[in-house]
Formats: sequence, C-alpha cells, structure tokens
Amino acid sequence: MRIFPIVLSGTTLFLASCTSMPKHDAHAFNEVVFVDDVLNNWHLDASQGEFDAYFDAMTDDSVFLGTDASERWTRDQFMGYAREPFSDGSGWTYLPTERFVAFDDDRRTAWVDELLTNDKYGTLRGTAVLILVDDAWKIAHYSLTFLIPNEKAVAVVEIINAD
Repeated sequence: MRIFPIVLSGTTLFLASCTSMPKHDAHAFNEVVFVDDVLNNWHLDASQGEFDAYFDAMTDDSVFLGTDASERWTRDQFMGYAREPFSDGSGWTYLPTERFVAFDDDRRTAWVDELLTNDKYGTLRGTAVLILVDDAWKIAHYSLTFLIPNEKAVAVVEIINAD
C-alpha cells in the first residue's frame, strides 16, 4: 500500500489555491480539501450543537474513542452521550490547528491526524479514518487523546494509578 501524506493548514490551503498544479496533483489536492471540509464542518457542528449534521458526517458503523479509557462508543452510543450536551446548541469546541492527511492507493480511505485546541484541555490530538461512501467522505473512526509531555508522563501515570 502506498500512502500519500499531505500536510494541511490554513496557510497551506491558501497558498496551494494560488498556484497551478499538474492535473494529478490538483486531483489529490481536491481530495484533501474534501476531507478537510468534512472534519472542519464536523468540529464546527459540534461547537454549534448541530446534532444531526455532526452525526451525518459519520458512517453508520463508526466508532468514537474519547479521552477516558471507558469511552469507546459506536455511533449510536455516542449519539446517546452527545444528545444532552448538544441540546443547548453548544456541544463542545475543539479547534483544529494542524492536520496531516494520507490516502491509500485507491484513494477511497484517508487517515488523518490533527492537533486541536480546547479552552479546558489545551492541545489534544485527534486521529481519524475517513472512507469514501457514495462519493462523500465519512468519518469511520475518530480518537481524541490528551498530549502529555514525556517529562511529565510518569507524574500523570502516578496520578491515574492513585485511584
């Protein structure tokens, strides 16, 4: 399997749109834009409490892994969890600051890792697998993790194990 990594940020997106590309590279760029749009809209839908739009971006059999070890949810389970926080129109807000996208050979699967910021939790990492379903990119798997500096990892593990 050959993987095509592509780094995407707001600056990259702007600069790339201002340059001409060979046809194949332009096609690859468009795929990145489509994947990027799905994730950007997904995060925006969460921050605006747009329940239906948020879950429509996910496959029916998708899985969401939260930051707690107990948080492994199917789409339906995650919908049950999210219904209350989304009910007031606010949900949760994670702002992407950096994103890397890679595709498989047939360009029907995309792997993504992104850095996110959150007012309460600081910088986190999200990883995702998106698949092309009827010409639309859908999130099949998403994992959200806290980033712990190596020099603080032992102290964090001690706190976790103190329970």
